[in-house]
Amino acid sequence: MGSKNKGTELFSSKLGLILSVLGIAVGTGNIWRFPRIAAQNGGQEGAGAFLVAWICCLFLFSIPLIIAEYGIGRHGRKGVVGSFIKLVGKKYAWMGSFIGFVATAIMFYYSVVAGWCLYYLIESITSSLPANIQQAEAVWYGFQGSAWPSVFHAVMMGLGGFIVVKGISSIERINKVLIPSLLLVVVISLIRAVTLEGSGQGLEYLFTPDWSMLSEPSLWLEALTQNAWDTGAAWGLILTYGAYMRAKDDVTISAFQTGIGNNIVSLLAAMTIFATVFGTLGSTMGNGEILDIMKTSGPASTGLTFMWMPQLFNEMAGGTVFAILFFLGLTFAAFSSLLSMIELASRVLVDMGFPRKNATIAICVTGFFLGMPSAISTDILANQDFVWAVGLMVSGAFMSFAIIKFNPDEFRRQIVNNEESKVQLGKWWTVIIKYVVPVEVISLLVWWIYLSITSYAPESWYNPLSAFSVATIAVQWGIAMGVFYLYNGKIAEKTIAADKN
Repeated sequence: MGSKNKGTELFSSKLGLILSVLGIAVGTGNIWRFPRIAAQNGGQEGAGAFLVAWICCLFLFSIPLIIAEYGIGRHGRKGVVGSFIKLVGKKYAWMGSFIGFVATAIMFYYSVVAGWCLYYLIESITSSLPANIQQAEAVWYGFQGSAWPSVFHAVMMGLGGFIVVKGISSIERINKVLIPSLLLVVVISLIRAVTLEGSGQGLEYLFTPDWSMLSEPSLWLEALTQNAWDTGAAWGLILTYGAYMRAKDDVTISAFQTGIGNNIVSLLAAMTIFATVFGTLGSTMGNGEILDIMKTSGPASTGLTFMWMPQLFNEMAGGTVFAILFFLGLTFAAFSSLLSMIELASRVLVDMGFPRKNATIAICVTGFFLGMPSAISTDILANQDFVWAVGLMVSGAFMSFAIIKFNPDEFRRQIVNNEESKVQLGKWWTVIIKYVVPVEVISLLVWWIYLSITSYAPESWYNPLSAFSVATIAVQWGIAMGVFYLYNGKIAEKTIAADKN
């Protein structure tokens, strides 16, 4: 277990563990990104085929990786780097470091987006809702042109640090409030949305499958990307919380609860948004026009959430209350995920022997400064989102590599199926981790590179200064990997030495 000062606390209950991990999994990806991706991947009849592919990806990618993360974390009882060293040896400390860095790089701009959510929550409480798209855009561009995004980014990093500095018991306590409140908000919002006239059309579109779409490879790749993004699989966050898991908490059951619970929240959020958009616009527009609105992502993918939703709330009775609930839910979702990112980075430093207080303050101050470019420019934020969201694919590859190197059958028998396991993890998992996940990861990476060359940045894919180019990814990943590879020995030494002190 390591030395006494290492914070060997564990989650106090199974509920605390699951709510905290749902806090990781349920983030803006579920509420902000999922409905838009579903609309973009709908066929003529509906988006049901996308949902089928997305649920398949939950069982063929996300849950197997979540099982791996819980197992690696509980076995290692350390953060990403320390647990990686324990599993596959100090030679691979750089891989754990890269996984940790990808999640931390996401934290830099995720805090900015969490700040937007908080700003819009306050805005919906204190101001009247925008009556049309011009007013909504005026609010958005006015906000982006001011110092407020930076201020709210600082507030979110500060609040997050305040909770994380006290350790896992503090994170568990706040998630026991945040996550049930979030679920309540989502359910109330859904009930209100489905009572709108015309909302049925939206739900019908969401759930009607256009089966011919399943033959499109891009649908499967989008479904896989979305599921990896909204469950938090392979980010290293679940691994970090897994380090605080009690020996008697079943890894397999916990992973299924996490993955399925997350997808249920995504579906409820999508139902709410489809019902709201169709319910408020259905009387004046046809399905095609409504879907166009849902697909437009706007600057840094903000269109639907921050520009259209506030004015749609304005159209309905009691819309202000609904707007407050919507942005409250979004803020809670973003904040609970942000906490896990701060904890991941802080825990890596704690494992190297830094006191938790110093580690957390260092991470939050660094996070504030390195997130500032994204707070100032949505173009930089969009670039960072592109680079590091694709970086999660590499994290997934490194996770499955570590398990394959260790031996998937041994991992399953020794680490996952311990003597207290209620459910024995079967051989199917070995097959998925060994063969299916690597194929998925390679397909996704090739697909992203292909998209960058053909549609995101066809003129400038070789230019590292172009926001969505292959070169910008290669340069940023290359620098991070190069640094960790170069300092692999030092990182490993420091982590192992701290354990002996």
